[in-house]
Amino acid sequence: MYIILAWRNIWRNKRRSYITIGSIAFAVLLACFMRSMQLGSYERMIENAARFYTGYVQVHQKGYWDEKTIDNSFSFDSGLIDSISRTPGVQEVVPRVESFALASFEQKTKGCLVLGIDPELENRLTQYGEKLVEGAGITPEDKSILISEGLANYLKVSKGDSVVLMGQGYHGATAVGIYPVNGIIKFRSPAQNNQTIYLPLREAQWLYAAQNRLTTLALVIDKAKHVDRVVSQISEKIDPETMEVMGWKMLMPDLVQGIEIDNISGKLMTWILYTVIGFGMFGTFLMMTAERMYEFGVLISVGMKRIQLQVIIFLEMAMMSAIGVGIGVLITLPFLIYYHYHPIYFSGESAEAIEKFGFEAAYFFSLQPSIFYSQAWVILILAMILGLYPLIVLQRLKPVKAMREA
Repeated sequence: MYIILAWRNIWRNKRRSYITIGSIAFAVLLACFMRSMQLGSYERMIENAARFYTGYVQVHQKGYWDEKTIDNSFSFDSGLIDSISRTPGVQEVVPRVESFALASFEQKTKGCLVLGIDPELENRLTQYGEKLVEGAGITPEDKSILISEGLANYLKVSKGDSVVLMGQGYHGATAVGIYPVNGIIKFRSPAQNNQTIYLPLREAQWLYAAQNRLTTLALVIDKAKHVDRVVSQISEKIDPETMEVMGWKMLMPDLVQGIEIDNISGKLMTWILYTVIGFGMFGTFLMMTAERMYEFGVLISVGMKRIQLQVIIFLEMAMMSAIGVGIGVLITLPFLIYYHYHPIYFSGESAEAIEKFGFEAAYFFSLQPSIFYSQAWVILILAMILGLYPLIVLQRLKPVKAMREA
């Protein structure tokens, strides 16, 4: 009976109810958009750093991460790779030879990161084939390179030009080679785009005098949230005295700290938003209570118990809050789905200004379920707390005074 009365009361004054429900829906919409954009940027940063370079998990010789030299490489072991690839959640094991070199063309020279890769496996991790802006990819037998767009622009090279690579190989061997540019890749991460060269794995091993050796095994896994489990299981399959396994959080501590700091500020801004929204919601509840003072006075005068009236009013608040939250989520969801698959990219001077700070010039949106249910619960609880105001008014209400003033 109380539920029926509460439902009918909501729609007795549709305009008032629409304002209340609309304020709650708008609050959910703003909160979801803000949090989705924030979490989306974190996911993109992690993906750019992990999936485009380090991998979500890496296996390498112990000490390599502290001193990234070719001397800390390890011998290729097909048995180890097969064992790791059978780990639940691991989709691909991508072998690499990573080292430093000076890239030179005519009068221009710049330090760069040289990645010796298996083209097919590397493409499954970094999807570099989709980033080709000029030329074609490479094959395992090629003696040519792929160069990042920023580095190509600095050296002023294009497809067909030959770049000299000079570095230090395994155990101090001289590493010098001249390689034609087979293609140019554009990375969205400025740091990668300004200093990366891809070389076929066999050729990189020859260049650095590291035949049958690897510096890292980068892993493609099914879901980023499974990293800790994968690291734990692989750790049981290797010799901890000579090899180590690291997840992306250990590989990129600076990124983790940056995300944590930004997340705190983001949550602070969200709570400020909640406060502003709360005042708006409280205004609608205040209006609703003031408009119904005569009604409350009459009902109490004719014998209705205060507790019964309070229960009905509370149910009204709960229903309107639930409707408002539901509408807010339903309105927000299509927009977030669209922008999740179609990020907002900047262009022109604004993009250049953002990229100078090392960030990708775009807004990304996340679809994590927590965005919706956490924001919905916060707004719902906030509405319930603010809904206590009319209950307190009812408890202190004097029927005759309420009817006279109304």
